[in-house]
Amino acid sequence: MSISKRHTIIILVLLLLLPIIALVHLFAGQINIDGSDYLSSIFSYDSTDSYQIIAREIRIPRMIMAIIAGAGLSIAGLLMQTLFNNPLAGPYVLGINSGASLFVAFSIMTGIPFFTSTLGITANALIGAFVFGMIILFFSRFLRSQVSLLLVGLMLGSFTGALVSLTQTISEADELKVFTLWALGSLQKVEFGQILPIFSVFFTGIILVAFTSKSLNILVLGEENARLLGVNIKKARLFIIILTALFTGLITAFCGPIAFIGLAVPNLVRMIFKTQSHLTLLISCALTGAIFILLCDICIQLIEPHFMIPINVFTSIVGAPFVVFIILKKLR
Repeated sequence: MSISKRHTIIILVLLLLLPIIALVHLFAGQINIDGSDYLSSIFSYDSTDSYQIIAREIRIPRMIMAIIAGAGLSIAGLLMQTLFNNPLAGPYVLGINSGASLFVAFSIMTGIPFFTSTLGITANALIGAFVFGMIILFFSRFLRSQVSLLLVGLMLGSFTGALVSLTQTISEADELKVFTLWALGSLQKVEFGQILPIFSVFFTGIILVAFTSKSLNILVLGEENARLLGVNIKKARLFIIILTALFTGLITAFCGPIAFIGLAVPNLVRMIFKTQSHLTLLISCALTGAIFILLCDICIQLIEPHFMIPINVFTSIVGAPFVVFIILKKLR
């Protein structure tokens, strides 16, 4: 079997699995809801029907945000790994998530009405992700070692953590409670009416990423070779940082910080596909990331009757051992 045919079969399998797992996710909650209630909640919504309320305001937004979060963070991780030519790069590890979290902390705990609104929090998350992306890009110009860049990312994370802690000490109790709940990570914060604008921004990012696949393929060859082949390195870097900030900031604003997806999924996809074709990798990362988050959230819903686990905690438990495996493999 040829490599391209094998890749096509795997992608088709992922495309088939995604809607199946999404349906399982919809019906995985403690309360049994019929398929007819889901349809009615969309096409003939009755605000007095408790089942339709749960379907429309909780289950459907949660499922869609799981798909968007998994796909977006996985694509952001792939972009980071290609840009820095570093398999340990990712929006969480390199501090881009931390930047978004820091600016969201400022938003929530300022007490200023605009900044505490959905628009204000989203805007600040996007700005924070972009600013810290540019900081990492600046340091990468001077650091050739993968471990050194990783350490800079960890230090940025520690620095932002200290600033967030400082902000918490001077914030009001209500603001502190809101931020603490947000920082745990959750897929249940989005309302049905917010799905369309969130998806529109996400889909725009997907379209823009698709147009960068050729440049990403060339960047793998190294900056000098990419420059000789006509790629404007400065523009390519800036565009990749903007796209990474778009995905990371959007997801962090609405779901809180979610760890290890952007690092683990792209590495897993590279292991499976063994290709440098970024169109294939981008599609596969989006599908695999969405499926992975859905499966994690299904597990969370199944154990909810016993105790609550935030999505950020669960992905860390699952993702951390895989990241250790990647590091050990690179050190051999």
